[in-house]
Amino acid sequence: MQKSTNSDTSVETLHPTRQGAGAVQMRIKNANSHHSRLSQSKSMILTDVGKVTEPVSRHRRNHSQHVLKDVIPPLEQLMVEKEGYLQKAKIADGGKKLRKNWSTSWIVLSSRKIEFYKESKQQALSNMKTGHKPESVDLCGAYIEWAKEKSSRKNVFQITTVSGNEFLLQSDIDFIILDWFNAIKNAIDRLPKDPSSPSRNLELFKIQRSSSTELLSHYDSDIKEQKPENRKSLMFRLHHSASDTSDKNRVKSRLKKFITRRPSLKTLQEKGLIKDQIFGSHLHTVCERENSTVPRFVKQCIEAVEKRGLDVDGIYRVSGNLATIQKLRFIVNQEEKLNLDDSQWEDIHVVTGALKMFFRELPEPLFPYSFFERFVEAIKKQDNNTRIETIKSLVQKLPPPNRDTMKVLFGHLTKIVAKASKNLMSTQSLGIVFGPTLLRAENETGNMAVHMVYQNQIAELMLSEYSEIFGLEED
Repeated sequence: MQKSTNSDTSVETLHPTRQGAGAVQMRIKNANSHHSRLSQSKSMILTDVGKVTEPVSRHRRNHSQHVLKDVIPPLEQLMVEKEGYLQKAKIADGGKKLRKNWSTSWIVLSSRKIEFYKESKQQALSNMKTGHKPESVDLCGAYIEWAKEKSSRKNVFQITTVSGNEFLLQSDIDFIILDWFNAIKNAIDRLPKDPSSPSRNLELFKIQRSSSTELLSHYDSDIKEQKPENRKSLMFRLHHSASDTSDKNRVKSRLKKFITRRPSLKTLQEKGLIKDQIFGSHLHTVCERENSTVPRFVKQCIEAVEKRGLDVDGIYRVSGNLATIQKLRFIVNQEEKLNLDDSQWEDIHVVTGALKMFFRELPEPLFPYSFFERFVEAIKKQDNNTRIETIKSLVQKLPPPNRDTMKVLFGHLTKIVAKASKNLMSTQSLGIVFGPTLLRAENETGNMAVHMVYQNQIAELMLSEYSEIFGLEED
């Protein structure tokens, strides 16, 4: 018997005179079995990162799957770029509007997707290892924008995907939400927008599967080979698909005509169908309508807080029920008679929440945009007396509605500070609450973290030096 060995196989050659023919066949069969096992084990060797060599199926049904695997890289290969906690609300799914429910989510951003985990960071990492799939958002073709009008919360931006899903993300900390906005925007901008890109190929593949044009071209060569009954069924489907397209075009045409002929906002207001609103209107517009320099709603809220809220722990810091605040907002906008002593407004945090919302929704803040940089330059001055005199001079130059409303509001907040031992609201606490609400730059995308510091300091100085800044205006 001769025996030869190498690193892969071991082959034995048996002399026919020393072993029978049956023994020779047995050895050959065993060798083939061993080679088969080696082939199977080799097929599991990783030939590329995150990619396992698989035998290509010849079945026609699986052809598109193998094409897509070659076109689109596996998501598991994507590297994590950013992760952390944010407030999340999904407001649309496939174009269908959803009820807005905020929840805290652990968010993981990679180069082309975002994943939302309901659990803590440790549980999320554990689920990643065990293969648990979180809610995922494909960023290819997505659109990101700031969305102040979508929520009463501050620092809210929206992500809209090509599939019609819409998400709101929010954080109370300015520099954190700005960092997330920039990171996601950069990820979206880096993704290819060319229709020939892998992600676009995937979208086109999804669309083509349901389009009648694709059905016609795909089955045109096969329809002659089908049986008569199958041919009738196919033609029935194609006919209804064409009919649906015609109906949609007809509906679009009618909607277009309606939109072009609809009355303007001014016409509806003149007819009394739409009333001028308090929330969301310019401060000078509200004051002109009421023939005053301080909005009536602001006075009503301040009176209610001073009547039953000066001693309440966390006044202006604790949030009231948003649904009740929105109800109060609706009543004010409809110019219905407002009685804040009514039992439905018993929670004083609803009143303070509505007052903050009024100032937050002003198209131009209480400190006008044109004055923002001048107030920032004033607060930067090293000498305290110079700082006070400069801000006092700026306040005197403000339009009457802004100046008088500011005087009433900060005069009210000094009464809150006077009760700090009970309500635990110091000058610094109120500065943090009202600074970003009353002062903001016209372009908020740059230096938000730096502006936030100055916003708080200006509000604090207005409170601590109230009598000095507004003293000359007292009669």
